[in-house]
Amino acid sequence: MMIMTRYALLLLLAFASLQLLCFAADDDVVFYDSFEESFDGRWIVSDKDDYKGVWKHSKSEGHDDYGLLVSEMAKKYAIVKELDEAVNLKDGTTVLQFETRLQGGLECGGAYLKYLRPQDAGWKPKEFDNESPYSIMFGPDKCGATNKLHFILKHKNPKSGEYIEHHLKYPPSVPSDKLTHVYTAILKPDNEVSILIDGEEKKKASFLSAEDFEPPLIPSKTIPDPDDKKPEDWDERAKIPDPDAVKPEDWDEDAPMEIEDEEAVKPESWLDDEPEEIDDPEATKPEDWDDEEDGEWEAPKIENPQCEIAPGCGEWKRPMKRNPAYKGKWSPPLIDNPSYKGIWKPQEIPNPNYFELEKPDFDPIAAIGIEIWTMQDGILFDNILIAKNDKVAESYRETTWKPKFEVEKEKQKAEDEAADSARLAGFQRKVFDVLYKVADIPFLSKYKHQILDLIEHAETQPNLTIGVLVSIVPRVEKKPEVAKTSNGEGSSGEKAEEAEKEEAAAAPRRRRRDN
Repeated sequence: MMIMTRYALLLLLAFASLQLLCFAADDDVVFYDSFEESFDGRWIVSDKDDYKGVWKHSKSEGHDDYGLLVSEMAKKYAIVKELDEAVNLKDGTTVLQFETRLQGGLECGGAYLKYLRPQDAGWKPKEFDNESPYSIMFGPDKCGATNKLHFILKHKNPKSGEYIEHHLKYPPSVPSDKLTHVYTAILKPDNEVSILIDGEEKKKASFLSAEDFEPPLIPSKTIPDPDDKKPEDWDERAKIPDPDAVKPEDWDEDAPMEIEDEEAVKPESWLDDEPEEIDDPEATKPEDWDDEEDGEWEAPKIENPQCEIAPGCGEWKRPMKRNPAYKGKWSPPLIDNPSYKGIWKPQEIPNPNYFELEKPDFDPIAAIGIEIWTMQDGILFDNILIAKNDKVAESYRETTWKPKFEVEKEKQKAEDEAADSARLAGFQRKVFDVLYKVADIPFLSKYKHQILDLIEHAETQPNLTIGVLVSIVPRVEKKPEVAKTSNGEGSSGEKAEEAEKEEAAAAPRRRRRDN
């Protein structure tokens, strides 16, 4: 009885703990959309004329899981979801996470999200476009040499009131396959941000470090004085022509760079009377050629074959050679400039927009928007999450992303292996076709049955293809035994001569390799 009571108590405590964890997890989830239900009525598509791309509620290829699909190529897309309550990024940890699958690849376009400021910043859902003010932009972007996972913070300068885009330096690149990937940005209370791809940290940065963001959030204390002007007598030339230098008397500026080689002699077999090109003797006038409309027909020219076997054709001219007297235009040598002052720079003055910052002054997030231009279709967004706990985001990755990814990875692996096998089979078929042709070569007739046996054996075991190629060569090139005379006699010279003749007739000539 006591054992049962203790067991029941343990179960009760475990259940209570699980409930507390679940409630805590629910409290930490600020926003989540799995797109199992249609986005109609929940997300708002922009009415702006530029955004003609059609969004669709569609299944991910090979899954029963739904997502938000970019359905057309070479279009602009804009859609937005208002949050029930704005998210304060200044308190504690905030996690931004979503999945994308580039089902058609991504040659040129974006697949990023914009986390928008409240509408009092000057935007409306139906008019959502690239000018709508955001706090953070995060996600893949690829086109040409650009391949990066964007993280951009728009931060207000408290002195100037201007919002500046601060780009994460050296962001990670985007996976190039067509599998589902999950992207995570963890904004931490210690001013750090961690960027994860598929749960693996790819980049860690500090919002307040000039090494991590461009331009830095905290401006420099000084700036170049915009009113400072370079003095007129400021000399920036490190070297100057030597004013005392004089051109040597024997310096001939008019001497040509090249002259005729007077020692050259025309080759004896030079064909003076042969033109370098002749009419193509095999060319014929087309039947539909009209002399009145097309003019007199002339055969196309080809290189004169006589010139290929001779040193040259036509009028012989002496070749040119470098003129030993050539010096070119004279210029005085350079010397150190005694008046050199260095490269002028304006003086530094205090930066009127400088401010110190202990923490970024994040604007709250009031909506999530997708505003992209892409040349590819098939981009699928799914499982968009905003949470206040990175463990919650990890649990979502494990339950929503990872099972799909493992299935897709195994399928991709099988397809790659099948493609490799098909390529190998195609190569082997070509090898066998060549070997069958080799077997039919007349001077290999005495080895034909041996070659065919090897080929047929290899076709039943394709992995032996290379072995067959190796084994055929020595069989073909093996020297035949010297035939004995009818009486078993013969001089050594006669036998050697007979062997050489038989070898020359039987063994194939190796092909010369053209480089």
